[in-house]
Amino acid sequence: MAETIRSTEDRTSPQLFRRLKSFFQRQRWPARLAFLIAASALAVFLAIIFFRYGSSVYNDWLERRLLHRAASMLQQEKFEQAAVTARAIVQLHRESLPAFSILAEATEKQNSEETVWWREQIARLLPTDPDSQLNLASAALRFGQLDVARKALDRISTPDRNRAAFHVVAGWLARAEGNFVKQEEQFAAAVKEEPSNDLYQFNLAALQIHSTDPKKSTKARGTLDRLSKVARFRTGALRALLNDAVARNDLAAADNFAQQLQMSQQVTFGDYLLCLNFYRKLDEKKFRPLLDRVKPFAARNPSDLAALMDWMNNNGLAGEIVKWIEKLPGDKISSPPVSITVAGAYAEVNNWSRLKRWTQSGSWGETEYLRLAYQAIATRQSQHATNTEFETLWRSAEQATDERPEGQLALAHLASKWKLEPESEQLWLRIAKNPPMRREALDALARLYRTKNETGKLYDILQRLHESSPDEPPITADLARLGLNIGQNTKESQELAKEAYDRTPNEVNCAVTYAFCLYRLGRNAEGLEIIKKLPADQLHDPHAAVYVALLLVESSQAEAAKEYIDAAGDGNIYAEEKQLLDEAKNKLATASSTPSPSFSSNPAELSPTPTSTSTP
Repeated sequence: MAETIRSTEDRTSPQLFRRLKSFFQRQRWPARLAFLIAASALAVFLAIIFFRYGSSVYNDWLERRLLHRAASMLQQEKFEQAAVTARAIVQLHRESLPAFSILAEATEKQNSEETVWWREQIARLLPTDPDSQLNLASAALRFGQLDVARKALDRISTPDRNRAAFHVVAGWLARAEGNFVKQEEQFAAAVKEEPSNDLYQFNLAALQIHSTDPKKSTKARGTLDRLSKVARFRTGALRALLNDAVARNDLAAADNFAQQLQMSQQVTFGDYLLCLNFYRKLDEKKFRPLLDRVKPFAARNPSDLAALMDWMNNNGLAGEIVKWIEKLPGDKISSPPVSITVAGAYAEVNNWSRLKRWTQSGSWGETEYLRLAYQAIATRQSQHATNTEFETLWRSAEQATDERPEGQLALAHLASKWKLEPESEQLWLRIAKNPPMRREALDALARLYRTKNETGKLYDILQRLHESSPDEPPITADLARLGLNIGQNTKESQELAKEAYDRTPNEVNCAVTYAFCLYRLGRNAEGLEIIKKLPADQLHDPHAAVYVALLLVESSQAEAAKEYIDAAGDGNIYAEEKQLLDEAKNKLATASSTPSPSFSSNPAELSPTPTSTSTP
């Protein structure tokens, strides 16, 4: 049978080829060519359809499989593997929204700045989705990208801006911009939208417990006391309440909060330091045994040991650190972060030779700039040192920060602490260009220029502070009063003085500034009426007393003016205020000897005192 088949095939094959050959021979060449082209085109078309359809089907299958794997890894908290798998998906599908979401979650859990990029991709694909924009804004704020956060919030539609979540993110943006008044307004708006949300209640209460408005701070204490009984907020609420009680010198309440905090399951080493703050203030006899118990516990962990030493440095106990380190193994104190606090202790006790030896060699890794900075400080304090040696070391420290903002900030704090004014000024000016650190830098520059009595530079800084926080009345008042004192932008200063007073008429800083403005406008009687509405005890603050004395002298109330002249003279007032005080004294000296009615301030409800950061 097989032979028969082969015989038949042998006869058939030649016949088939002869017929095809005969067919092509009978056709003309153009027809044959057209046929071949058509056949080739059909083959190519079929191949394309096959590969395209087949590839698409395969890619879809592979993408679904990888997505399932990446989501599973994310759920198992295998964040690096989840991110790698999701990136493979993006290679297959460059606009894969599920892959972007997984990458955003995974990188966020890893505390990577890359999170912002993936959140941006999600927001780009979902431009009208408010949650996508809010997630982007939150991620951007986390990594200090304020411009990205601001633009994301701007893209949210007006109706969606009434949501509590929007107010919360907008509040954190306001804080990052240094606008604390707006932060409080936004947090309050969030609570108004969702009054039963404990997280929003906690955010607002933790902010308002520091308020100088008694009604706000009292209400905040009540909220935090309630939340201290809720597991999720217990530790945070107790921390805030303990700090507040210590600040108010309410030692009985502080003792209660300290004991509760130490028994909390979420207690941290930082919480023990809070308790040390309290017990040191409460009772030295109780404080010493507690500190002795904490020391060996702290020595088990480098970060805890550094935290305790840093706390001791800041609380006048650097001398004890110097004695303590003699008993600690060298390997526990020779590397950051502990080596940094040891250097700080030597500096605090002015042991410059030991500090110089401590920082002479070795490497502090990413904080090498601090080793060089402390060496520069020790060199400057040395009797045989030259300015060139100090400047060389300090420049090396600045270069070692690699332009990293956190490094520059640490150097700026160190320079300010040790009164290296030219160095600190240049650092703070650079840091002020970084939005998340701008407010801190501007506050530091304001203090520096006030100390040096450089009122022109101070005025410029106050303008920048007002621009970044236009809704903060004490800053507005500071800018207005300095402008009136040095004759800078007088018309604008008058408008700012009224604006600050209209916002908070019971705030001493704002009220006195507007009263001074009215005095300059020849409306002294109106200014005096504003002063009369304020509590008398607050008017005896040296800075406020200067302006009260001036207005009283102008209204011929000589006897009353003397009281406030004395109050101003007893304090450390500013140079421009000293000129005003001299003006009041000169007017008083030439005034009529006719007795004048005494000035009395009507009792009033306690109003906020000027902020500690207000400068003029």
